[in-house]
Amino acid sequence: MKLTGSCFCRAIVYEINLKSPDDATTSLCHCGNCKKAYGTNYGLTTEVPRDAFTYTQGKPKEHAADNGSGIVVTREFCDTCGSLIIEYGEHAKSHWRYVTVGTLDDPDALPPKKENFVKHRASWMPRVSDTVQNTEQ
Repeated sequence: MKLTGSCFCRAIVYEINLKSPDDATTSLCHCGNCKKAYGTNYGLTTEVPRDAFTYTQGKPKEHAADNGSGIVVTREFCDTCGSLIIEYGEHAKSHWRYVTVGTLDDPDALPPKKENFVKHRASWMPRVSDTVQNTEQ
């Protein structure tokens, strides 16, 4: 399964090559860090194996910072249009990339399987049906 994506201005283009859609896990995250990074009430990423993700055009800018719990999270984004492309924490750095779903050319290809930090979900936002609800994470 080949998926493609880009930043808003298309200066950065990437592809994801998966053996199966089951090799990816799309999640909504309601933690405060994601809310700040995404500028909305949740972050939406799909976790893919590191080796499945490749930039095919452009080079992103990186920003790394403590996410508030002592874990450094790196975010890669377009320094022209500001689109967030991927993120990963120190624990995932060698194995995973968390791709922002909105940058996929077909964002419906990998529907959500999980919601994380649901205790921080906005009170007006309904639960996403057919997803695992993680309260601790």
